[in-house]
Amino acid sequence: MPKILITGASSGFGLATAELFLAQGWEVIATMRAPAAHTMPAHDRLHSLSLDVTDAASIAQAVADAGAVDALVNNAGVGMLNVLEGVDMAKARELFETNVLGTMAMTQAVLPGMRARQTGVIVNISSSVTLRPFPALSVYSASKAAINAFTESLALEMAQFGIRTRLVLPGSAPTTAFGKNAVARMGMDVPAPYEAFVQDYFATMRSSTEKTEADDVAQAVWRAVTEPDAPMRLPAGADAETIFSQTTTQANG
Repeated sequence: MPKILITGASSGFGLATAELFLAQGWEVIATMRAPAAHTMPAHDRLHSLSLDVTDAASIAQAVADAGAVDALVNNAGVGMLNVLEGVDMAKARELFETNVLGTMAMTQAVLPGMRARQTGVIVNISSSVTLRPFPALSVYSASKAAINAFTESLALEMAQFGIRTRLVLPGSAPTTAFGKNAVARMGMDVPAPYEAFVQDYFATMRSSTEKTEADDVAQAVWRAVTEPDAPMRLPAGADAETIFSQTTTQANG
């Protein structure tokens, strides 16, 4: 029975991915900071583990408890919605610690086992904001752009061992910075000179009929894991598909 480890699986993209893989007969290791605080669907193939991707000891324990896995989905991450002038740099460092270094550390922890078995898939959840610039997302976008570069470079290192790495790029969803609470948060920490501009921009974004659902991301992860010829970058959601096709057209120009 194949086994997958998913970080940040308590809700949103991670939970939807866990449910899809369970439905397809996989054993699922669902990790989150506080498993006791979340109700996961009862299933004999589902195992919840505590994991803080910013803590080396927590990573080592979770990977040891999980045992050999066929796939790792690095979904755990945090967002930041603010123009750069209003960003608390301490919080920016925390974001990079989770989004970038946490992803790298989790990947590093599972690679020895995958390499020994000469097989495995690593899927990193990036974002469609890396394909097109958006205001008030510069720090978040930078962290996800780092994940893109990391994943694509890692693919070259690991191909010789039969290990595949892939990127899933979701669009706007309730769990992202473009979600339903984005505009409501505008007045909290965005500097006053930027408020009207950012409010108007995100109101326009939210009015779009193209959205990303958690199931869209789960389906993209499924493709990344189960289709050996899946492309390196997989957009997830109608809005992400549109951005991806537009940027691809421009690149081929």
